[in-house]
Amino acid sequence: MQLGRVYDAACRLLIAEDGEVGAEDVIIPVVAECDDSFLSESRAMQVEDVDVSQALAAARASVGASQPPDEGAVGSGTGMACLGHKGGIGTSSRVVPSGHTVGVLVMSNFGEFGRLTVDGVPVGRLTPDPSAAAPDVASDPGPKGSCIVVVGTDAPIDHAGCERLARRAGLGLARTGSTAHHGSGEIFMAFATGLRAERGKAPTVPPLMAQDLDYFFEAVVDATEESVLNSMLMSPTVTGRRGNTLYGLDPSVVRSLLAQAKSGR
Repeated sequence: MQLGRVYDAACRLLIAEDGEVGAEDVIIPVVAECDDSFLSESRAMQVEDVDVSQALAAARASVGASQPPDEGAVGSGTGMACLGHKGGIGTSSRVVPSGHTVGVLVMSNFGEFGRLTVDGVPVGRLTPDPSAAAPDVASDPGPKGSCIVVVGTDAPIDHAGCERLARRAGLGLARTGSTAHHGSGEIFMAFATGLRAERGKAPTVPPLMAQDLDYFFEAVVDATEESVLNSMLMSPTVTGRRGNTLYGLDPSVVRSLLAQAKSGR
């Protein structure tokens, strides 16, 4: 319900920055959404222009930074639920053999508690549901809930190739336990900057195609999986409207289960 406010704010912000926008050229902001109404009060129009401005400023300031971006219950990930735990924002990247980077950002908001899987270990089936300790607190929003995955790379990949990259994000979600539930809308987007050229002119390098994309597919799947887990492991327990609570995934529990699986116990 905040989509229009974000779109309008983005237009106003970029028009103020660039005199060509709206006069000689147009912009089409891309705004995607997830349902966070289990924790957040969606009836209140809470997003303002300043929120969009601060988000853009923070993104620009992060370029070339040595510190990783904030993850977990931050920004639009504050109200997200993932696999029965607190979800949110997660990110990861890979460098493929050609030297190009594939980066993934996930807003995790999907799945049921018992399906949580980490590196093939059925963590969700091996851990007690934290909500059992507080039966009077609503802590299960159910498996529905849309999520967003954005894939970016500096490789020379064209539109069709980007569509293929975007589709691989679903494989990364599936590794963590997603079954793309009926009530969940998966929004996958991908972009590549390696074919940029002056407007109206053709790129000077050929696009990567066919089997040349295989390493990029692998990178998207792996980085998406890691991004989901990062979004959960970096999120604390959060209580929202009406006392609804989502419990953070305890890293020590996950570490112990992975160690047990590795040792064969």
